[in-house]
Amino acid sequence: MKEHLIQIDKKACIGCSQCIKDCPANNITLINKSAHIKHQQCIQCGHCVAICPKKAVSMTGFNESPIEFKEKTTVDSAQLLQALKTRRTIRQFKNQQISDLVISQIIEAGRLTPTGGNAQDVSYIVLKDYLKDVEKIAVRLFRRILPMIKLINATARDVPIDDHFFFKKAPVVILVISKSKINGALAASNMTLMAESHGLGVLYSGFFATAVKYSSKLRKKLKLKNGKVVAALVLGYPNVNYHRTAQKEDAIVHYF
Repeated sequence: MKEHLIQIDKKACIGCSQCIKDCPANNITLINKSAHIKHQQCIQCGHCVAICPKKAVSMTGFNESPIEFKEKTTVDSAQLLQALKTRRTIRQFKNQQISDLVISQIIEAGRLTPTGGNAQDVSYIVLKDYLKDVEKIAVRLFRRILPMIKLINATARDVPIDDHFFFKKAPVVILVISKSKINGALAASNMTLMAESHGLGVLYSGFFATAVKYSSKLRKKLKLKNGKVVAALVLGYPNVNYHRTAQKEDAIVHYF
């Protein structure tokens, strides 16, 4: 990992204190009407870079530069809510490939997701060429432990473990890897929204995440030494049409 140093251009700084007020680590102070960094061992979230009106604050070691914008981009709330209402887990996929550009945008949605303490501890494994080989290993494992699975998971009792049990003939699977379940899950959620914006269907294969957890052979095949598979996103163009929303229970909300 590259070293990131926070730098303040004293000539550009106007002493407005906006970076001081917004710093979650209280790592900036005002000296002689100019902002000063107390130390470099903060969470390096970049709030100071983003909020400075004069671009006086910068951080080294990144492959990208900050993007200037006049106001925050928002999405239409009614359209977003309708998209959430009509989304379904997809288990039937067309025999159609997903472009590398779309895959990179889905991963970008994960990369841009905030992480606790700015850990940025989420990584990704894209399964395309090795997809069938990896699924074959997982299928063999689940067929061996099927009796135990049926004891603890009622929904698995009537589901046959065929050769496509995990990935349903989808063209791409993205594994979201992290030591933090929360950080990985947040990234996976944003990635799902991006995938669906491209017209893709998504299946969260929890069974495959379980298979990786218990199979050293799978972990070796995936070169997975650290972290765990928080989510396995099975991606493809849907080969099924739904005509109405599914009913949900009312939200349980308590106000204090």
